[in-house]
Amino acid sequence: MTIREQLEEIEKETLSTYASLSAETKGRMRPEEKCSIRTDFQRDRDRVIHSKSFRRMKHKTQVFLAPTDDHYRTRLTHVIEVAQIARTISKALRLNEDLTEAIALGHDLGHTPFGHAGEAMLNEIFPEGFKHVIHSLRVVDILEKGGEGLNLTYEVRDGISKHSKGMGAIDNPKYRPATMEGQVVRISDLVAYANHDLDDAIRSGIITIEDVPRDCTKTLGRTNSERINKMVTDIIFETKNLDDNRVIASPEVEQAMLELRSYLFNTVYMNEKIKINFDKAKKVIKELYEYFCENQEEFKIIYPREPREGETAERAVCDFIASMTDSYAITLYEKIFLPKRWHGDISAF
Repeated sequence: MTIREQLEEIEKETLSTYASLSAETKGRMRPEEKCSIRTDFQRDRDRVIHSKSFRRMKHKTQVFLAPTDDHYRTRLTHVIEVAQIARTISKALRLNEDLTEAIALGHDLGHTPFGHAGEAMLNEIFPEGFKHVIHSLRVVDILEKGGEGLNLTYEVRDGISKHSKGMGAIDNPKYRPATMEGQVVRISDLVAYANHDLDDAIRSGIITIEDVPRDCTKTLGRTNSERINKMVTDIIFETKNLDDNRVIASPEVEQAMLELRSYLFNTVYMNEKIKINFDKAKKVIKELYEYFCENQEEFKIIYPREPREGETAERAVCDFIASMTDSYAITLYEKIFLPKRWHGDISAF
């Protein structure tokens, strides 16, 4: 018996009947030989962590564009916080932590530079439209590893494709992940960003804790740790008491979470001090997209990936721009569109 097989037996003996077992995965898009050490979900987590797209998230916006302060969250720290929260919930519910972590770490791989501002602009100018959740699947299925993709399991891909909520319901049957681990990540995503975006907004001086709706702080707490503990504890016990294949929060806590999310959307994400930078960022995205669509020879030198059959030039340009970090997009924009200083011959002096 291999080490992987021993680990699979441990899962069968210890995990909940609602957990997804590695040995019972629905498989990958392309069959491949099993690892003798790691389970399939462990391999997926490792593939995500070692991907270029994962590393680039360290320089992609969460809320504050390309922050110079070391303590503001980036897209990478966001997914790490989601993974930590999701693993805590999964462990308490005896779900598969490896699957949970793989989904959590991979759920935002398709995000653009400049956060949702970049996503909104690509959705506006790219003929096929653009949604980061759909692009995350494109990243893991096609774009990573020089066009081979990561070949992740069905369960991880399903969780990635159904994590996004926008301003919608936390638990929507239409978009409910097929696994409880995917549901854990879906709700943990909100737990994470509702708290760390609030924390960063307070750090920035845009708001104070006193500005937050009193019903939210009364129900959830005033500090970051109090709120996370309240939400996580509530989700764990409400889900255990339900004893079904759904992950839920109590009506009181869910209402407070949704109210906090609405407050962040209206007061922080749409704040004029943040929005003015994002309007400029949209201009960067738009002009880079138009430039490379019109200058294909130059584009193919920078981004030499061979297009797949049936893909348009616009599709390749969209993929390239979506992959950029904030800093790379700004640097490339400056190189193409801004005048360069002339450095004269100093020997004349």
